[in-house]
Amino acid sequence: MTKTMQNMQKNVDAYIAQFKQGYFSPLAQMARLTEEVGELAREVNHHYGEKQKKKEEPPKEIKEELGDVLFVLITMANSLDVDLTQSFEQVMKKFNERDKNRFERKDT
Repeated sequence: MTKTMQNMQKNVDAYIAQFKQGYFSPLAQMARLTEEVGELAREVNHHYGEKQKKKEEPPKEIKEELGDVLFVLITMANSLDVDLTQSFEQVMKKFNERDKNRFERKDT
């Protein structure tokens, strides 16, 4: 099955539906998203920056941290009844119109 954003949102919703708590509040989800983005930043810094991992730190991969960020972002969208496909289409339209000449383009 192709993983569309709609499929991913449905999968996350089915996962969350197993639990009595359901979705956390938007503020709690924002805090969790911030935490996950911080973990992603830490891994990027370890891989591409000057900061070395501590010997006792477990190995993690950037793709794992990106997956965590995506999961939390989807839970937040679901709890706020936001269709991420529509959101993405809107933002791409904005970038393609407003920012179409913002950066130097490759020669075509």
